[in-house]
Amino acid sequence: MKVTFSTAKPADVACDALVVIVGDAWREELAGLDAAMGGGLVGWLEAEDFDSSARSVPTFGRIAPRNLLLVPCGEKGLAMAFAKAGRTARASGYETVALLGLPTDDAGALLEQFRAGSYAWEAYKAEKDRTPPVDGLIVLGAEASPGLDAAAAEADVRSRWQDWSRDLVNAPPADLYPETLAQKAYEALSGIDGVSVDVWDLDRCKDEGLVGLVAVGQGSTRPGCLIHVAYRPANATRHIAFVGKGVTFDSGGLSLKPSAAMQTMRCDMGGAAVVLGAIGALAELGVPVSVDCFVGAVENMNDGNSYKLGDILRYRNGVTVEIHNTDAEGRLVLADCLINACAVEGVDTVIDAATLTGACVIALGEDFTGMFTHDDALARELQEASDACGDGLWRLPLHNPYSEKLKGKWSQIKNVGGRDAGATTAALFLQHFVTEDVRWCHLDVAGSSWRDSATKAWAPGGTGQMVRSLATWVASLA
Repeated sequence: MKVTFSTAKPADVACDALVVIVGDAWREELAGLDAAMGGGLVGWLEAEDFDSSARSVPTFGRIAPRNLLLVPCGEKGLAMAFAKAGRTARASGYETVALLGLPTDDAGALLEQFRAGSYAWEAYKAEKDRTPPVDGLIVLGAEASPGLDAAAAEADVRSRWQDWSRDLVNAPPADLYPETLAQKAYEALSGIDGVSVDVWDLDRCKDEGLVGLVAVGQGSTRPGCLIHVAYRPANATRHIAFVGKGVTFDSGGLSLKPSAAMQTMRCDMGGAAVVLGAIGALAELGVPVSVDCFVGAVENMNDGNSYKLGDILRYRNGVTVEIHNTDAEGRLVLADCLINACAVEGVDTVIDAATLTGACVIALGEDFTGMFTHDDALARELQEASDACGDGLWRLPLHNPYSEKLKGKWSQIKNVGGRDAGATTAALFLQHFVTEDVRWCHLDVAGSSWRDSATKAWAPGGTGQMVRSLATWVASLA
């Protein structure tokens, strides 16, 4: 999306639509456009009870923009309003848009919100049914400057990587499976300065003792793999690690999901998409923080060779795990990745992202990612980053006494803790594979990574939420 800045009068800008973000005093804010159109605009909006829904209004040639797109800034604030504007512009087929009401001191973040809203995944639709992307965006009320141009350029990079992450999540499982996820990561990331991509095939995973990844993937004809992306800028000031759950399809294994619950299980690699997108944005922008990213990529399928209830896995750090539910597979894969991440010399902080529990979706719904950490400072850092990006993030208790729910009968722990506090016990399971010398936070993106249907701000499918938030957080460390 090409972004330009202009001080031209809004009524004089030729474009498909003039987007106006308005507040409670919209009558006064629209008075100039009302006059330019010969009156009647405000009166018509009053008759239509214009208050909370975006409205597209044809201008009938009275002013240069062919349409007005009026978006109220409701109680959810500017970030949601700009996302709604992008979503409505794309759905309306507007290719060139002029934007009025962008605060220049927050230009980058709000441009990212507009871009996030304007995303649509239409790879399998007939050409005639596709909506064109918003190709040109003219920001009115501000002259171009090095600062604004830089903010727009950075917003474009971060937004492109969020879009890339969403494309991964939306891809059907026949197209995106462990091997092709690794291939896409290699193709997208390996050409960036300072980035290397190493993929461990199944034999290497067995040799390295990745017992969780091997067990979960052994019921599939698609072999699992470990994807390791390393970003090493020359001037790095910190070293952190990301871990992502890359279950490209989840049938539940022998603990089989019902058919309806499998329909969207291509999104079970949403955590992997988040961390791969975040490291891509950081590397392209040259943020001076070293990052290692580990993704365990598997399919959880059914076969005579599937791992079974009652199996006991012995991880490289000595922890033994009893299998009580093969549909609690993501944590088994993440455990291997967390062990690897903590073993990287110099890493002081590890963040994992995973579509881990239905319990988190029940607790927080679709608008929030669940955050689990004992580190209050780290929680504040991540919360500030997500707030800046308009991503919902909510801290949930990492309550150590609940670890008793995970106590195994035949091993140290089991892979489920029961119905109560399911999101917390899943996080407590992961804690067994994190060393005490690193700061750690678990992000449960089970709800926030996917929309079953379109909303005012989101297209259906993958959202890429937390890609920009993690990139913002890492940049703040520098």
